[in-house]
Amino acid sequence: MSGTSLDGVDVVLVDFAPSPWRLVAAHSLAYPAELQAEALALNERGEDELGRAAQVGGALSRHYAQATLEMLASAGVDADAVNAIGCHGQTVRHRPDRGYTTQLVNGALLAERTGICTVCDFRSRDIAAGGQGAPLVPAFHAARFRSRDVHRVIVNLGGIANLTDLPPDGSIVGFDIGPANILLDSWTQTHQRAAFDRDGAWAASGAVIEPLLAAFRDEPYFAAPPPKSTGREEFNRAWLERFAPDRHRPADVQATLAELTAATVADAIERHCAAASEILLCGGGAANRDLVKRLAARLPGRTLTDTGVLGVPPKLVEAFAFAWLAREALAGRPGNVPEATGAAGPRVLGAIYPR
Repeated sequence: MSGTSLDGVDVVLVDFAPSPWRLVAAHSLAYPAELQAEALALNERGEDELGRAAQVGGALSRHYAQATLEMLASAGVDADAVNAIGCHGQTVRHRPDRGYTTQLVNGALLAERTGICTVCDFRSRDIAAGGQGAPLVPAFHAARFRSRDVHRVIVNLGGIANLTDLPPDGSIVGFDIGPANILLDSWTQTHQRAAFDRDGAWAASGAVIEPLLAAFRDEPYFAAPPPKSTGREEFNRAWLERFAPDRHRPADVQATLAELTAATVADAIERHCAAASEILLCGGGAANRDLVKRLAARLPGRTLTDTGVLGVPPKLVEAFAFAWLAREALAGRPGNVPEATGAAGPRVLGAIYPR
């Protein structure tokens, strides 16, 4: 899995034979600065986009292959023992309103480099069926984290925050909430010369600018009903600059961005999952102590923890999910939740490149 934050790739090796499914090994490999910059640049219009996208897709796939083989070597597992790779690819455009989404990955090259059957392009079939193509993790969340006794909500704090509502009975609901790390990281990189705000320490040093927070929260996307999905196309540095943040002390803007994420996540839970008693966090933001503290303050009376308590480290949930989606594709089983994406019905997701 390589997500909106564009920091690198997370790889997991999962054994689906036992119950619960077993995480055998994991590995993370950061993007080289040049590859990160090239992938980020493709989120905007530019010269020779088709050629650049093909080249970056190849470079990413070689990076994915390297990460995979490094993990297997470390775990002492031969590639022949692996049934499949599920690879999400790097999203550079997500426009379900126009009928497409673009994740850069060369499935044929990844299969060739690793000698392992590769499944990718998971989002296109859902969009073809009239869906948003996102979020795709709710089906996995339900399969791995749903309880017969406890009403849970899974909140992923990646570049974009999203949630999955898992009541013991009834329909699953899932949708993208809004920005999480994507704006926090961007502001930090400008003013702190660091990749991200470790533990949210810089945000914690600032004070929330209430008028700015109110202006942020007026964004129409937050009030739109699900199914809905979003990404860098909507929440990016240009979006932030509309509010003239440079008028304020940088640490205070960071605090306000953190509070925006906490507020919009809490609002989404109160509006759509009010009966939930347990909130499980995952994604890189689950390690942001300041952000978690802000969420706890806005969600009193609920248990707030992370997916690690159920055996899946928060940072690895999405990589685990795409391993599961590859498994479902090979078995010919649907991988989407139509109630979450808005698709016309259940669909088998993914294009398969044999070993």
